[in-house]
Amino acid sequence: MIIREKNKKGSGAGPLILEALPIDSSLHLFIIVVAMTSSSASSRKTLSKIACNRLQKELVEWQVNPPAGFKHKVTDNLQRWIIEVNGAPGTLYADETYQLQVDFPEHYPMEAPQVIFVPPAPLHPHIYSNGHICLDILYDSWSPAMTVSSICISILSMLSSSTVKQRPEDNDRYVKNCRNGRSPKETRWWFHDDKV
Repeated sequence: MIIREKNKKGSGAGPLILEALPIDSSLHLFIIVVAMTSSSASSRKTLSKIACNRLQKELVEWQVNPPAGFKHKVTDNLQRWIIEVNGAPGTLYADETYQLQVDFPEHYPMEAPQVIFVPPAPLHPHIYSNGHICLDILYDSWSPAMTVSSICISILSMLSSSTVKQRPEDNDRYVKNCRNGRSPKETRWWFHDDKV
């Protein structure tokens, strides 16, 4: 089912496209994909059919078997997921809750999603105060076989293995250079420390 809504004259908004994608025909479950083509969404390209199908599958798997310590906050936007992260018991981050924002590119999973912490980000030697995360699987070591669940598990593992709560040494300089909304995917990361 595709519904196109015509924009009103002078509104400046493009058409709103709704698509119902079947999850399980025996249970009559559907995910509603909303693709905005308005000026506010013009900076982000819409997802390809492959990306929509993959995300639909990952969302169903998440609902059936979510990774421990994470909760997907349901929204009407398949292209941006907000995920609640709970610090693992017995770690520096026990009883702390943070939010991850995962933005999926047009050609996901061939291209890695952009993953950041919504400020306030946890104090960690590989997490900048603007929420950017220095973790190789988000950039150079990305593989289309990875999923949102595997990303979350890697981030929780990174948090859990930390022995200190502090910002990266270059936090202030890096955040200052990112003030114009630069994506962490535009950074040339140097992955040199796998101890924390």
